[in-house]
Amino acid sequence: MIIMTIKISLESLEVLDAIASKGSFAAAAESLFRVPSAITYTVRKLEQDLGVAIFNRSGHRAELTEAGAELLREGRYLLNAASELESHVKLVASGVETELTIAISELFTLDALYKVIDEFYAQNFGTRLKVIREVYGGSWDALVSGRAAISVGAPGEGPHAGSYTTKAIGILEFHYAVAVGHPLAQIPEPLQNIDLKQYRAVSASDSSRSLEPKTSGIINGQEVLSVPDMQAKLQAQIAGLGTGYLPKRMAERHVATGELVLKVVAEPKPKVTSYLAWHNKGGKAQQWLIEKLKQLTLDELLM
Repeated sequence: MIIMTIKISLESLEVLDAIASKGSFAAAAESLFRVPSAITYTVRKLEQDLGVAIFNRSGHRAELTEAGAELLREGRYLLNAASELESHVKLVASGVETELTIAISELFTLDALYKVIDEFYAQNFGTRLKVIREVYGGSWDALVSGRAAISVGAPGEGPHAGSYTTKAIGILEFHYAVAVGHPLAQIPEPLQNIDLKQYRAVSASDSSRSLEPKTSGIINGQEVLSVPDMQAKLQAQIAGLGTGYLPKRMAERHVATGELVLKVVAEPKPKVTSYLAWHNKGGKAQQWLIEKLKQLTLDELLM
């Protein structure tokens, strides 16, 4: 059995950092509230343990040797890591999360969320935040799989797995939209499924990783162009590459520009309730965020 002895302590690295920052052993001792002899002893002990000279003592000012400079550079990473570890431990002990991930539907704008995050940082929780984009059922998948603690804009009823709470944000409506020059633009309404099936549909790919990916508005046997998100789906439909349902506000905006035509279909896509959902066992930081996110309306969140 080999026993390894660590010869570099955080205390010695703190001393080394203080000497380099203050320019002398005496100034370092004063900044660390220690006597100069203790600083000198710490440096000599470190040099002895490592078998290298850390300071060049030929001049009047304490100058690091090449080895000493490398030790200080790498040592500062350790000091920062130790400081972060200490902060994180204190956060956990006080009931505050060290990190939180928020998943937001790609149908929603980030502007409203960023305003809440700006207020959150002003509270000085010390929690690191991460924002991820999810498509369709991926909003539920991120929550259930643990990739996110909070999901903004999860569509429809969520899976039974997992322990979470939900609050309805609002109801999303969709329009069937085609490019102005698309053949379906000229067919009399209401369009039947047999009419739609003849032409390619565009689908935003569900970003689920563990749950079964979902599709919506696709007819069995219909050719499908899969794209990464709703913005890509919009552009594909404007380009005439396919057809499909778009969020009401998005579709109407591009009808107004003359890029799209709305069509009445015999079997329209049902309205979808959008939810704010979150893990039940959240700490103080999550609780603060949830209370703020509950106040956001569908109009504020929609692109």
